[in-house]
Amino acid sequence: MIGAILAFSLTAVAGREAITMPEVGGLDKSLSISQLVFFRNVIGLGVILLLLSFHYLRKGQVTLKSRYLKLHIGRNITHFLGQWCWFYGLAILPLAQVFAIEFTVPIWTAIFAGFLLKERLTPARIVALVLGFAGVLLILRPGYTTIEWASWVVLFSAIFYSLSHTLTKRISGYDGALTILLYMHLIQLPLALLLVIFDFAWPQGIVWVYVVLTAIAAMSAHYCMAKALSYSDAMVVMPMDFLRLPLIALVGYLFYQEQIDLWLFAGAFMMLLGNMLSLKESAKAADS
Repeated sequence: MIGAILAFSLTAVAGREAITMPEVGGLDKSLSISQLVFFRNVIGLGVILLLLSFHYLRKGQVTLKSRYLKLHIGRNITHFLGQWCWFYGLAILPLAQVFAIEFTVPIWTAIFAGFLLKERLTPARIVALVLGFAGVLLILRPGYTTIEWASWVVLFSAIFYSLSHTLTKRISGYDGALTILLYMHLIQLPLALLLVIFDFAWPQGIVWVYVVLTAIAAMSAHYCMAKALSYSDAMVVMPMDFLRLPLIALVGYLFYQEQIDLWLFAGAFMMLLGNMLSLKESAKAADS
């Protein structure tokens, strides 16, 4: 989980640097969000192909076919949109605010799971949803401060990500992790290409470093999270994920002079309470 927390934070910082690089010598070296997403998928596909090659050499075979192509397409369209919106927020909002709004993903996931996976909305989950929405209101404080458009974009990112997570949960019952990752990049790469085909530009100089860091850190973060969940219960792992918030707030304060907002931490704490309540109920149900 320490690896996941550091990798998620590195993804955010490297992504922001790639799309907000200042002009040097009158030349704009920054990438657009669509360009960053495109190159991230290219690098990610290369890494997945290497992993598949190692898997084939070890096992002698690898299963790549899937009978659930429609689910893969739906999952990756929503994940692609969530990814684009997340990077958009990183370019404009304080890093801590982006991460705090992202923590609403479990709220939307519970709602989508009820509709798509027929999972029951128990009283504990309803209370968790209420606490989650209350946390969002504390962070955004409508009526007291002007809600930036970028905040809504990041909120949409959380909704897209949660729908993607819900579809992933359904697909994982049929296909393996490497197959899911391969389809992820094969489907998202053409989508990214459509966005940059008329606005293509190669990264310049150090921007290449930030692009590669973004791609590798993002994959490492998800890998570390998956390994943590395989070693311990979600009740132990997921609360640790909230340590991303104080860490990224410190990074924003030290490197970008971003003010630390106590309302943001209060809202995130309410979302944490809601998530813990929901996870505790899930753990009891699994034991019984």
